[in-house]
Formats: sequence, structure tokens, C-alpha cells
Amino acid sequence: MSKENIIKTDICVIGAGSGGLSVAAGAVQMGASVVLIEKGKMGGDCLNTGCVPSKAILAAGHVAQTMRDASAFGMEAVNPNVDWQKVHGHIHDVIAQIEPNDSVERFEGLGVNVIQAAAEFIDEYTVKAGNQIIKAKYFVVATGSSAFVPPIDGVNDVSYLTNENIFNNTSPIEHLIVVGGGPIGMEMAQAHRRLGAKVTVIEVMKLMSKDDPELTSIVLEHLKKEGINFHEGVNNLRFEKHGNGIHAFFAEDDGSGMKVCDIIGSHLLIATGRKANVAGLNLEAANVTYSPRGIEVDARLRSSNKKIFAIGDVAGPYQFTHMAAYQAGIIIRNILFKIPAKVDYSAVPWVTYTDPELAHVGLTEADAKAQGKEVRVLKWDFTENDRAQAEQRTEGLVKVVVTPKGLILGASIVGLHAGELIQPWILAISQKMKIGAMASAIAPYPTLAEVNKRIAGSFYTDKLFSVNTKRIVRFLMRWF
Repeated sequence: MSKENIIKTDICVIGAGSGGLSVAAGAVQMGASVVLIEKGKMGGDCLNTGCVPSKAILAAGHVAQTMRDASAFGMEAVNPNVDWQKVHGHIHDVIAQIEPNDSVERFEGLGVNVIQAAAEFIDEYTVKAGNQIIKAKYFVVATGSSAFVPPIDGVNDVSYLTNENIFNNTSPIEHLIVVGGGPIGMEMAQAHRRLGAKVTVIEVMKLMSKDDPELTSIVLEHLKKEGINFHEGVNNLRFEKHGNGIHAFFAEDDGSGMKVCDIIGSHLLIATGRKANVAGLNLEAANVTYSPRGIEVDARLRSSNKKIFAIGDVAGPYQFTHMAAYQAGIIIRNILFKIPAKVDYSAVPWVTYTDPELAHVGLTEADAKAQGKEVRVLKWDFTENDRAQAEQRTEGLVKVVVTPKGLILGASIVGLHAGELIQPWILAISQKMKIGAMASAIAPYPTLAEVNKRIAGSFYTDKLFSVNTKRIVRFLMRWF
């Protein structure tokens, strides 16, 4: 290997998704030399096949549903004429608007050496990418994840979609069968239903299983009203071709026992989770311990080779874009400033962007009880919110878990704009605040955000309007 093919750098980042880009941009602007390697598209899954296109298609579906629901506000309701070619154009226009932020040109402009090739470790301190050899003081593996397709009987005999290709569709979908009742499956089910498709969701376990069932029931009821069919707890799922479509067979408990069901659809979406992208990296040569779940890291995000860090989906434990960005800060503090920073997952938020949205941070009621904590559970319904009434969107609930002394442990919100409404609870939990801080804040009227102040205030209701309080007030009014 000739000398000109060897690159020496401070940090080599493998993967140009949200985590890798955050590390590369931060490190180079703070004075480190950085090589960034990406074999696919800059921006990774989030920009090209995940967060961005999924929210774009959800926005299209929202507009379509608003047209159908216009009569509730005194206007003529219309059934939208959906042009799938133009919906596709909308999705990819959104991607194109964001692409420059993640582009090769931008990062080279920052001073990053971008190599567009597959990366493979040669030894503990060296990576090969194309015809380049990179020797770095530190490596950051940020290769992300990809769609996991389980070994369902017959799945390889039929055509199926994943999040990696569904956003390339330009034709109407007659009947979409979705396998997977998690966030991706539920969001895509609603988006396509609102854009005119018949939709059936099949889940072998429980729908939306990671969230509080009291809140998920509100989401599921809304989706059922929109015409989505659900089958959960199914077994013996298999597929066969049916003309140009798919025939799904499975068994389901109808309450009186298991019955055999079959559904014929035009399209099949597999949304059964993600798998870490570790193949082809030759991690063994770098003395990095990993499994199909990803690279094993410590609290500082270091692998078994302490000069190699891992970030984002490939490291886990949460596969969220915002988690990768958070982890990037931890890595930069460790590598650049030699601060032994550790991850803290006590205030990790997530949102399912169905309509209504479902947002969560901290401990659920079940989590707290499983940990043996003594808690109070506060609830506030959106029907008590004037803005929700004006918007005719009262199907919502806030649920907050606190200690008897008011320390906030967790919050869950289902309802319009829940992903925005969860923000102050994230701050409160991360800063270990008590419920009084939320109760004393002034909320502008009329806003949905008032639900946060009202539920916080409910913590004091029993004491504030108690018999003892009335006695004290009567005494003070009599003598002063």
C-alpha cells in the first residue's frame, strides 16, 4: 500500500446518519481532524427512509383527513382525490429540502474528510474504505440499523415493502397489510388509510406494547373509527401469492377460542422492528464485542476496544434519532475533553406520530410499581381543556407519575400535539424537579399546554380544598 493511500486522523466516524454526522460536525468544529465514511446516502435512515419521509406522508394523510372532517366546522366535507405521484413528489421534496444539511459538500466545507465507501476494520487501530487506509486515535461506529424481516412462513415467496422502499411508491394502494403494531406500523397504517387504502394490521404480540395501555387504547379506538382493522396476538402467520397480491393466513383468538383467518391484500408492509448494522465491519479484527443486537458498549459508549465507540441504533438501547444526537454529546466529551461522561437514560422521551399522538418520558405507572416505588398517579382529560374543545379534539389524556412528595418520575400524553406537550416533562424529569414547579408556571390561555399546568395543580387539590383548609380560612376571615 503506497503512502498516499494512508490517512492519519484524530477521529474516524463510520456512518453518516444522525449520530455520525453530529459527532463529525461537532468534533471538526472544535479542532479535531475527522474522517467520515459512508457507503450509502448521507443522512442515513432518518433522512432518507425513516423520520423525515414518514412524517411527510403523515402530513399528507392529515390534510386528506381534514378535508373529510370539514363538516364539523361548518364547511362542506369532501373526499380527497389523492394523486400518489404527487404525494411521492411531496415526500421527496421534503427530503431534498433537508439534504443540504447532511451533504458531502457541507461536511467537506466544515473540514471533514468524507469517504464514500464501505468500511472494514483491519486491526484495532485501522480501517479500510475503498482504496484508503485510515489510522485514527479514536473510531466511532455509527452504522445504524435496517428493517428486520422475521422468518415468517412464505414471506420470501411474496413481494413485501419495508420502510426502506415504501416511500418510493407512486401508485394507489388498494389494501395494505401491515405486519407489526409498533410505531412504524401504526404510523404507516394511518397514513395510508387516510390516503385511501384499506388497511389491516397484524401483530403477533400486543399492539403498541411499549406504552401505557390506558393511553394506547385511546389511539387504537381512534384508528378503528378511521376504518383500520386490527388483529393482535395472532399465531401461525404465513403468506402465499394471490395473483398480483398477497394472501395472509393466521390464527386469532376471537374470545371463544382460536379461529383461522385469512386476508387478501394488494401490498404487504413488514414493520417488525430494526436490526443493528454490524455485518461487513469485520469487528472481530478490531477486538470489538457485538451480537445481532448491536455493539456492546459501557456507560461511556466505549466498546470492548476502548478506542472504539459506538453510537445510535448500532449501540442501542433506544433506536431514536434524538438518542443518537444525545449520545454524540457524550462521545465528544469523552474523546475531545477527556471527561468520563456517562449516558443517563432516566429521561428518554419517545413519540408515536399517529393522530392522536402518543408521547412518553420517564417511568410508566407499571414501571414504577415494578420497581417497588410508592407513587401517586395523576390524570387529566383533554375534555377539560378549552382549546381542545375549540379544535374538537378532546380525545386525549395526560398521565403523570410522582412520588408522594411530588418528585416527577414519568409522564405520558395522548392527544393532539402530544409530542410538543411532553417537552416540559422531559426537562422536569431530567432536572429532578417536583410537581410544584409545573403547577406554579403560567400557561397562556387558551392553549393545549394548559393540560400540563392543570394536572400538576391537581396534585394539591385534596389538601387545598380539604376540611382543614376551610377551617383555617374561616378562622383567618373572622379575626383578620
